[in-house]
Amino acid sequence: MFSGKQTKPTFKSYLPPLQTDSKKSPQLPIKKLEAKLLPGEIVVNEANFVKKCISTESCQDGLWGKLVCTNFKVSFIPHNSLPLQRFQCTHRLLGEHDISLACVEQVVTVNDVKGKQKILGSNQKLKFNPTELILYCKDFRIIRFRFDEAGPESAKKVCLAIAHYSHPADPQLLFGFEYVGKRYHGSTDETVNGIDPGGGLQTPLFDCSSDWDREIKRTGASEWRVCTINQGYFISPSLPEFFVVPVSLADQDLKQYACCFYSQRIPLWCWNHSSGSALVRMSNISDPLQQRKVEQRISSAIIKSHPLRSDVFKSDLDKNLPNIQDIQTALLKLRQICVIEPFEESEEKWLSSLDSSRWMEYVRTFLKHAVDVVYMLESRHVSVILIEKEDRDLSCVISCLVQLMCDPHCRSLHGFQGLIQKEWVMAGHRFLDRCNHLKKSDKEESPLFLLFLDCVWQLWNQYPAAFEFTEVYLTVLGDSMWVPVFSTFLFNCPRQRAEHSRDFASSKSIHLGQDQALRFPSVWDWSQQFSLKDQTLFNNPLYVGKIATCVQNGTVKTFTHRRSKKNYSSTMRGLPSAMRNGSLGPNDTLTRRNSLMLRLRSDLSQVREQQETPSERFIRDWFSRPVDLQGLLLPQLLPSHLSVWKLYFLRWVPEAQIPQGGPITAFHKLSLLTEEIEMLQNQLRQYNGAGCTPNNPHTEHSKMYFKATSTPHQSLVPPEYLSSSFPFSPMGNLCRPGILGTPLSKFLNGAKIWLSTETLANETI
Repeated sequence: MFSGKQTKPTFKSYLPPLQTDSKKSPQLPIKKLEAKLLPGEIVVNEANFVKKCISTESCQDGLWGKLVCTNFKVSFIPHNSLPLQRFQCTHRLLGEHDISLACVEQVVTVNDVKGKQKILGSNQKLKFNPTELILYCKDFRIIRFRFDEAGPESAKKVCLAIAHYSHPADPQLLFGFEYVGKRYHGSTDETVNGIDPGGGLQTPLFDCSSDWDREIKRTGASEWRVCTINQGYFISPSLPEFFVVPVSLADQDLKQYACCFYSQRIPLWCWNHSSGSALVRMSNISDPLQQRKVEQRISSAIIKSHPLRSDVFKSDLDKNLPNIQDIQTALLKLRQICVIEPFEESEEKWLSSLDSSRWMEYVRTFLKHAVDVVYMLESRHVSVILIEKEDRDLSCVISCLVQLMCDPHCRSLHGFQGLIQKEWVMAGHRFLDRCNHLKKSDKEESPLFLLFLDCVWQLWNQYPAAFEFTEVYLTVLGDSMWVPVFSTFLFNCPRQRAEHSRDFASSKSIHLGQDQALRFPSVWDWSQQFSLKDQTLFNNPLYVGKIATCVQNGTVKTFTHRRSKKNYSSTMRGLPSAMRNGSLGPNDTLTRRNSLMLRLRSDLSQVREQQETPSERFIRDWFSRPVDLQGLLLPQLLPSHLSVWKLYFLRWVPEAQIPQGGPITAFHKLSLLTEEIEMLQNQLRQYNGAGCTPNNPHTEHSKMYFKATSTPHQSLVPPEYLSSSFPFSPMGNLCRPGILGTPLSKFLNGAKIWLSTETLANETI
């Protein structure tokens, strides 16, 4: 199909011409390629004979097929697909070569002949015919398509369609509305909130008073009650209809004080410590004349709710934490260095760029502040009020981290999901604005939820056996923000969801019946996205619950895990074997590459010891005791203890994928071992008449992704295609220059490199 003119040869060649991809492309078999569409999904535009680049070198190799733009995704349908990985996670809403439009960060068109490049936005014109389309995604992918064999007009139209539909002008233009309208209100399926009524959605949504009442009883908050004054969002538009307040505060007082708070956001109860101390969050008081009076009244009510009548500690998050713009800037810098484009082989600044992005610094700052709050609750036995201007951003991160550290229930799968539902979704975090689904204002965009997941991963990485879920689960959860089908990450507050869904139902003549609004599915119903087999990847084989069963001498017994060895994270810097719990012993030496300072000065440690705060002493004392995985967990906070979340940030980098190796191999062997132990325990229970029926492999679903081998003594060999990017397929995302021999390559291979002498010398807990 190439139409370029051939030049006359200057010599006679006796060798046959080389066969290139361009010669093969016109010989593709003509077959009908159709995109798989969801309910409510329509094809907007498409282009045939498009090549998707998959090679690591200059995009010479690729898959030929059709590029389709729908109102939900960018879909590529190849003529001949590459072999599917045996252990690849399959998404039910998105195919292997699909990209949700909400995940598209930037649409770039290129014309090689004219040397032009343009970033496309909504309703923009394109004056040249594109030869290449580059999609920069919010999950750090870079996808390239070539139009060398496609018609120029169809290539231009599909590029403009992708740019337009990835920038919706109104929330009701998001695909989630069409999907819900067709799938759950335009069919005869008996579904409630996007799930089968007979199903097992166990995560509380906190959209009714009973969920809050159960949480009060679970935490023992006897002096707190469920408040209903915001039903119909009568008091505050951004608060949920039900929330928890002190018993001593009457509804009439709350209605009176509401106008004094920013956005009428009355203080919200989050959680109660076993000592009776409460964790509360509230917005700033907007009326300076009433500030002292209202603060005293609120503080007095919280003090009365404490059995010891302990005082209240106020934590101003706006003064102690970075703002949302700083966090967004840090992510942009991090994304720039993680996507490795452009990247030269002589690059020597990757680690320093990572340091200067300040992302890891902000992760450490949030963890540190959460530990300070834990100290007040755990050691000082006082209630804590988290104060933020709007109480919708920073407080979501801190309140969740505090509960994760203190409450083992929040480290279970359903407990963690309920925590996010309570502290993010129902508390009114601006997911629509912070995720910038409408791409209206970059000033409102900020990756606070991703920062929170990174903080959780740091804690998980240090104490993996304390969490029921895996690193894969956290990665999938982060990706779910860009699948605009679920209400969980789609709106700024519950009221906005209700209003927009009612308006959409009215415009589409959808009969809602007794429902007040469209019933969007919740992201916590994972069967919407993954099969049962793939969902087993969420189960952590290392996890030891509060009460676990075992068989000893033929008798079923229970035990509580109390002790565990420290699990130090694999970091980009070396961790001396003599280091314990983030502190240095008297004979410890910190060695590092290319360093003139082989030991920290003793006078520096003496100064720090003299200036040790009560909070630091509390942390030091805690680390001196054995770890109780079902009790309080504190993260190690030296910079050398924090790692880069490679599975999320670097999973699309080719050199980060280690065939038949990497951490996934250990996970595979643990899964096999756990599966075999469970099978043997069931056999022992059956043999000893413990009332357990034999397992039927056809009826009982396995808890592990990998099945135990039929012969226990058979050697366990890593399966084919198992790589460190498991279970995410890197297919179609390998279009990157090589990075071998660079600092990043050494980092990915586990090299222990210190960032700087100054950073090392200034490390503090």
